Amino acid sequence: MKFGVNTFVWISPCTASAVKDLAPKVKGMGFDILEVSCENPELIDVKQVKKYLEIYDLMPIVCGVFGPDRNICSSDPKIVENAKIYIRWLIDAAVELGSPVVCGPMFSAVGKEHVEDEAARKAEWDLSVSGIREMAQYAKSKDIKLALEPLNRFETDMLNIVSQGLEFINQTGMDNVGLHLDTFHMHLEEKDSGDAIRLANRKIYHFHACENDRGVPGTGQVHWKEVAKALKDVNYEGPVVIESFTSQLIEIARAVCIWREIAPSQDAIAMQGLKFLNTLLA
Repeated sequence: MKFGVNTFVWISPCTASAVKDLAPKVKGMGFDILEVSCENPELIDVKQVKKYLEIYDLMPIVCGVFGPDRNICSSDPKIVENAKIYIRWLIDAAVELGSPVVCGPMFSAVGKEHVEDEAARKAEWDLSVSGIREMAQYAKSKDIKLALEPLNRFETDMLNIVSQGLEFINQTGMDNVGLHLDTFHMHLEEKDSGDAIRLANRKIYHFHACENDRGVPGTGQVHWKEVAKALKDVNYEGPVVIESFTSQLIEIARAVCIWREIAPSQDAIAMQGLKFLNTLLA
């Protein structure tokens, strides 16, 4: 099992220059993977990012960021097309960098207005399924997998739990669409995170190890022993990545509602979290 850390721990938006600075730091801490959150493609010179990651022998993972202008189930065709253009860019970046997956909640915009009417919810769902199917067909032609991240109820009204994600994947009819599970969201939404992991099984394409308060993994209420056992039960051997946010990144902190210090430092989240995960999953 290989461990990684997301660029959100230190920087937003991510840039090629930021990767140049982060790569030696992350490698020095003992990580195998740098997950690059791609808020703004214009700021990410993929060739430069590839060079820096190769210098430090870090595996890349491409992570998408989905604001209101990247909503693949929007009723506005322009917004839908913008989302598709962005996801295609993520797929192409994954190919160039050597990332096996594109991960994130690409099925809708994060924090979109919730829809209460069942007919409208069904229309959004169908639009999303159709859009992700199209994106998966593009990704499959380039040997890339799409990992959809179920989020908590405060961030999406579409996919909150594994069972919903599996139904969504089934409806796409694409075998390169799977799940990106995150212990923070599972802690909020699943009845039992271990059972959810076992239900997802081979459809887990990516995994985030995050504490319930988004602080240092291992210092909160996530049922880590059950999570570890479930990952071993399904023989998961993919990336396990720490993603967290601190109040130093003002825009991100506002978006994910962090109003206080949740960890001693950004570096502590990574270093202490990695030490914990090595002990937990060794």
